[in-house]
Amino acid sequence: MEIQISTDKNIHGSEQLIQRLKVEFQSTLSRFSGHLTRLEVYLSDEVSSGGGVADRRCVIEARPEGRPAVAVTHHAGSVDEACHGAVRKLESVLETAYGRADHRKGGESIRHMPENNPQLGVPVRDGDQGR
Repeated sequence: MEIQISTDKNIHGSEQLIQRLKVEFQSTLSRFSGHLTRLEVYLSDEVSSGGGVADRRCVIEARPEGRPAVAVTHHAGSVDEACHGAVRKLESVLETAYGRADHRKGGESIRHMPENNPQLGVPVRDGDQGR
């Protein structure tokens, strides 16, 4: 998964910031890395003149394989908070999209499990094995 991070003229995009954000995005979205080809991250300061409460904005556009792009936006007081909020929103959107696709009705049920399954937590008695 390729990650591109862009900043506007009001946010200093240091190499340390870029690397820290890439690590956060990769670790948070690691389970979707097989589905995503690229993340485009846009950081901006909407009110560049002063210290507004929620003037930092992070927009993340995810490019899934074979599907249309998905974008989320989060506003916060700092770049780190904005990115953290945006990646959590993206995680939720991707979970909805891929969680439903991977867990369809008609999958394996309890009836298809072997009788002596320790996951069920119910031991099989000697007299019940013949059923």
